[in-house]
Amino acid sequence: MERELPKIYEPKEVENRIYRMWEDGRYFQTTRREGHKPFTIVMPPPNVTGQLHMGHAMDATLQDILIRFKRMQGYDALWVPGVDHAGIATQIKVEEELRKEGLTRYDLGRERFLERVWDWKRKYGNRIVEQQKTLGASCDWERARFTMDEGCSKAVREVFVSLYEKGLIYKGSRIINWCPNCVTALSDAEVEYVDKPGHLWHIRYPFADGSGEVVVATTRPETMLGDTGVCVNPNDERYKHIVGKTVILPLVNKEIPVVADDYAEMEFGTGCVKMTPAHDPNDFEVGLRHNLEVIRVLDDNGVVNAYGGKYEGMDRYEARKAIVADLEAQGYLVKIEDHGHNVGTCYRCHNDVEPIISAQWFVKMKPLAEEAIRVVRDGETKFVPERFTKTYLNWMENVRDWCISRQLWWGHQIPAWTCAECGHITVSREDAHVCEKCGCSNIERDPDVLDTWFSSALWPFEILGWPDKTEDLNYFYPTDVLVTGYDIIFFWVARMVFSACEHTKMPPFHTVLIHGLVRDDKGRKMSKSLGNGIDPLEMIDKYGCDALRMNMITGNSPGNDMRFYVERCEAMRNFANKLWNASRYVLMNVPEGMKNQLPEVAKLEIADKWVLSKLNTLISEVTDNMERYELGIAVQKIYDFIWDTYCDWYIELTKARLYGENAESKRTATQVLVYVLDQILRLLHPFMPFITEEIWQTIPHEGTALIIAHWPETREELVFNQEEGYMESVMEAIRAVRNRRAEMNVPPSKKATLYVVTQKQAAFREGIPFILRLASADEVIVLEQDPVGHEDMAGAITADAKLYMPMQQLVDVAKELERVNKELEKAQKNLSGIEGKLANEKFTARAPEAVVNAEREKAEKLRTLIAQLQESKERLEALK
Repeated sequence: MERELPKIYEPKEVENRIYRMWEDGRYFQTTRREGHKPFTIVMPPPNVTGQLHMGHAMDATLQDILIRFKRMQGYDALWVPGVDHAGIATQIKVEEELRKEGLTRYDLGRERFLERVWDWKRKYGNRIVEQQKTLGASCDWERARFTMDEGCSKAVREVFVSLYEKGLIYKGSRIINWCPNCVTALSDAEVEYVDKPGHLWHIRYPFADGSGEVVVATTRPETMLGDTGVCVNPNDERYKHIVGKTVILPLVNKEIPVVADDYAEMEFGTGCVKMTPAHDPNDFEVGLRHNLEVIRVLDDNGVVNAYGGKYEGMDRYEARKAIVADLEAQGYLVKIEDHGHNVGTCYRCHNDVEPIISAQWFVKMKPLAEEAIRVVRDGETKFVPERFTKTYLNWMENVRDWCISRQLWWGHQIPAWTCAECGHITVSREDAHVCEKCGCSNIERDPDVLDTWFSSALWPFEILGWPDKTEDLNYFYPTDVLVTGYDIIFFWVARMVFSACEHTKMPPFHTVLIHGLVRDDKGRKMSKSLGNGIDPLEMIDKYGCDALRMNMITGNSPGNDMRFYVERCEAMRNFANKLWNASRYVLMNVPEGMKNQLPEVAKLEIADKWVLSKLNTLISEVTDNMERYELGIAVQKIYDFIWDTYCDWYIELTKARLYGENAESKRTATQVLVYVLDQILRLLHPFMPFITEEIWQTIPHEGTALIIAHWPETREELVFNQEEGYMESVMEAIRAVRNRRAEMNVPPSKKATLYVVTQKQAAFREGIPFILRLASADEVIVLEQDPVGHEDMAGAITADAKLYMPMQQLVDVAKELERVNKELEKAQKNLSGIEGKLANEKFTARAPEAVVNAEREKAEKLRTLIAQLQESKERLEALK
């Protein structure tokens, strides 16, 4: 066992070496042990395209803290890592590479393109894993999974087929969110709504019989090419007489019917709404009720198709301009109004999403949502903080069918084959070769792949072996806690809950711990466009991983965004250095062969009892905070105890014993120093794993590694309330005396008699040795009454005592009087200069108001200073 710590803590050297030691010792591997309880976390799989960013760092730090805590508590603590195949994101990355070679995916064809993606995955897919290791992530890496590995693919297929067999997956033509830029469908959760300025175009639609016209208002005039009706409210008196008539669609010159439906709002616009069933979800529903034709006029790239007549081949926005110009030229345009509206944009590329009719695959959500709502309502799955329950329930209660097909090549291809002869769709767990209905072998597999979130929704159970009934699934599932950001509650959390309830008949986790976003120091979201992103790897390189983790977690509370201050990394590195230096000091005093055990209680002195009693409270409170997921509160308490209680006080309190003649007292102090250091290293380990492991390996200890050492527990025999109270009173007095002396600029070398007037005689008598040494006293006299002449002494007051020091012992009265007179003269001179300025009307009238106010403020401060100096002068003259 090493005995020495180097003079300076070098995080880089220590972190690499310690992580290798943990991996070599197989401390991250989790097995099922008899008589132990499981504790499971599944890592939200980062995208295979990912580079570690602050969000990942926050996510991984929180999970690692919990898993290390539970591992030390003796649980079979399993943290399963993995990466997500990230459909659109990965395909875009590889297509960008192909573009540099002058190729498209179509030049390669599906199979060769997928080979390229797998190559890319093998080359870069491990990057994020290695980056997570630099964060200290103690996952069971041997269990790492990929959403397109064999096991996950089997689970995805099983879920698709089983939902299809239950009638919960269907193919249908519906209005979906379409991104013309990514050229794929998007689910509702993948659309971000942005307020944008726009216009409301009012257009004249004349009646076919020449009896007049109606005026409709639209925000998307280019879609009018696909209009197949005009809708009015059946209760609208203005329009009852026109229901059943036909109007002429301007520019297209075709007759379309007027229908009555509650969807039309009488108060909005003119009360008449144009109906484009192929390009608007509400119009589509109205069209179904009134049998309106469905005409799609935009293709997959947002370009007008053959149904658009002369506008064919124009981009949607180009067509808009041309159509509005033609409407105006032909006298159909009534007016244009400014109109701000909520526009759906693609969460990937931020282009406007186009609602388009399309044949897609959907999951029927209403039946699946019921159980997912119940388990959260009944508290089987709890959100921390609780307020996010509302967000989840609100989404679930209003959920629409989920569009799960994507027009991509990278992903889980849909296991459905359409027969060229009879049109039947065969959905199968194994690859189909013939139509299950007519036996024809001329069948074609659906080219689309499943939404990435479809496979991620199965993550908590698929990575433990489902659909097979494995022992791991039986033991580690349902998982305990899911740690994730509030931004993916809909995307991911909700979908995992309903998937698990449907396929495993139980919720996937007991607790969802929600964290906020990591923002910059000004509170802005970190983004490429702002250029304000902070690279966690750079922070680790500069300050060490432990300092970054501490920065992330200090002051952090569940569900709230945090601001990232680089300066705080520096402060946390200073904290690491403080702990390092304190440990070096303790080690210098540890005799060879000493074991880490406390002496019997009878040998403990008051300072020992005080620190052990405080430690007991710390262990109890921190454990309680950790169990409640109040990690920010827990670490603040540990930090304060280490910095204040242990380093600044207990080490100081024991110095006289360590350098004294009493061998037994010295041994006791050393044993307590080592015992408390061991316990605080254990408490701090989940937060700062590297430095704590490194120090722990050098102090007397039992066991092979801190990572698997036992979490501290409170000990009844170490509760010393009376001694703790005594010491707190004494320490408060020492602080008060130090502050008073500092105010008077008295150097610590100048000793003085200290009178302590208190009702707590026993406490202060026991504290005399500490007061003598730490309050620069040459004598301590404990009294019940104020001493004679106390009016002329320097005084301080605490909750338990009045403290007096004779003035002549603190200062050379003649010298001090001379100093005070000089300062008084200078202050009076400055004041009269400022008062002269303020009495000058030219100055007050011409100078800016801020300048005049600043002068007034200076004058006020000088008056206060003069009053204080006068008081000091009188007191000193009385002593003289």
